[in-house]
Amino acid sequence: MDAPSPGRRGGLAAGVGAYLLWGALPLYFPLLTPSGPVEIIAHRVVWSLLLCLVLLRVTGTWAAFVAILRDRGLVLRLTLAAVLLAVNWLVFVHGVTTGHVVDAALGYFINPLVTIALAVLVLGERLRPVQWAAVACGTAAVVVLTVAYGRLPWIALVLAGSFGTYGLIKSRVGPRVAALPGLAAETAVLAPVAVGYLVVLHVAGLGTAALDWHGLALVGTGVLTAVPLLLFNSAARRLPLATVGLLQYLAPVLQLAIGVLVAGERMPPARWWGFGLVWVALVVLTVDGLRHARRPAAHDAPLGPTA
Repeated sequence: MDAPSPGRRGGLAAGVGAYLLWGALPLYFPLLTPSGPVEIIAHRVVWSLLLCLVLLRVTGTWAAFVAILRDRGLVLRLTLAAVLLAVNWLVFVHGVTTGHVVDAALGYFINPLVTIALAVLVLGERLRPVQWAAVACGTAAVVVLTVAYGRLPWIALVLAGSFGTYGLIKSRVGPRVAALPGLAAETAVLAPVAVGYLVVLHVAGLGTAALDWHGLALVGTGVLTAVPLLLFNSAARRLPLATVGLLQYLAPVLQLAIGVLVAGERMPPARWWGFGLVWVALVVLTVDGLRHARRPAAHDAPLGPTA
């Protein structure tokens, strides 16, 4: 069997690095206390945009960013994507800072099932019987978890729904928008609101940012947004889609481990049953996808978490 090429090995390393960074985010955001979720996201937007603008200059992709801003239709779609991105970020940070890391992990586990549901409901696509079985299994998991919680696992559902819809919009945009210019455009849309919020917070004396380690950690949210995205983009160019698709489960697996082993969240039997049903659905989807490997359809979502 041929040895993997250096390019593919580098792509694999980049992909693993991206998903490990995304998976480790539940360890980072609690360190930003006493900043609240909205303040954290406002800083994340501002510092992500500034870093993206620097990287656009360094990588020579500034023209692509400008071209996006000149296309009104594209800006409108990316504005909607940016709102979904903000919702995803906000709910994720709320989850991991309030002791719901496991719920956040569940959201990214069920995201492929939500993507399939959107393909049927929005795009009118027809599913193969195996895919219907996977969706039914995922639905059963939500029912089991709802009974176990005594309420809907809303954090997981909002994360999966916002990311799935975000992916649907980005897939409609297609190859016209590369990862870095796209993130720059989305954060540019959100930046006025983020800056306005931070100014109001500062004037009211409620802001937590300062010239200390805490302020530096808030700046670091921009780095932890852009760097995994660049690593993922590098991996996606060098690896088969099936490989990238399998790597995506590293992030929620790590998040689940952090929730149980580090945060000490309880996992009663009913919760394990719910997760087990989700994992069965994902195995079915993965096997079916590998058997029917082909070029990604227009509805395929991005394989990188937006958290």
